[in-house]
Amino acid sequence: QVQLVESGGGLVQPGGSLRLSCAASGSILSIRSMGWYRQAPGKQRELVAIISSGDSTNYADSVKGRFTISRDNAKNTVYLQMNSLKPEDTAVYLCKVVAGYLPAYWGQGTQVTVSS
Repeated sequence: QVQLVESGGGLVQPGGSLRLSCAASGSILSIRSMGWYRQAPGKQRELVAIISSGDSTNYADSVKGRFTISRDNAKNTVYLQMNSLKPEDTAVYLCKVVAGYLPAYWGQGTQVTVSS
């Protein structure tokens, strides 16, 4: 059974930084991509950033230049460094892992709140 454990969320002031981590454990083979999504109250879930097995990345326009996604393949862990945070970045951030041709795995989510 595969589990995704997220950490690093919290309350931060506008302009501040946070680093999210998502570690995948269990019988997981051939990870194809790892990514971060977010969902704010009353809004649809949206892609924040994704990184492929070949380390190519893709970002939502709203976070380009502020967020950086990276991964540690040896640890099956994906990170999201978030800088220059804005109140509109407030949401639950969820990790998603795609492995082989199986349905995607999702983490339980971690709350990020940007407020003064």
